[in-house]
Amino acid sequence: MQIAVTVNGRLHERSVEPRRLLCDFLRDDLGLTGTRVGCEHGACGSCTILVDGESARSCLMFAVQADGAELTTVEGLAPDGGLHPLQAAFREAHGLQCGFCTPGILMTMLPFLDENPDPDEAEIRTALSGNLCRCTGYQNIVKAVLIAAGVATNGESSQ
Repeated sequence: MQIAVTVNGRLHERSVEPRRLLCDFLRDDLGLTGTRVGCEHGACGSCTILVDGESARSCLMFAVQADGAELTTVEGLAPDGGLHPLQAAFREAHGLQCGFCTPGILMTMLPFLDENPDPDEAEIRTALSGNLCRCTGYQNIVKAVLIAAGVATNGESSQ
């Protein structure tokens, strides 16, 4: 089937098999390897991207379902080559270790922060509950989100 998707601001028109997963289309066909494939069941959140501004698990969607959609992957967060403020906060708070889950967490937290610009720790932990990280205890991830929201600076709460 022929599809047309806008990914990170760039239109891509391709012919794809109807059963091709969106995560495989992004990684293998477009070379956007920041979208990770972890569990392939939608449980870990590593494959999370934005579809028309909303978080979605790309391992649970077929590429043909994204036809006409605007997709954002982690590569599209800072097109100028710098870091998005959320990425910078993760760096500042040491909110990642191996980094495998980080793209999915970032793509989950972006719309969360848009909807809830002044979250508390409990709200962040609830929003993160669909993302699995096997390396950390989530404390620095939560700190990073608080920093990005402006609720904390240098890992210290401003409240």
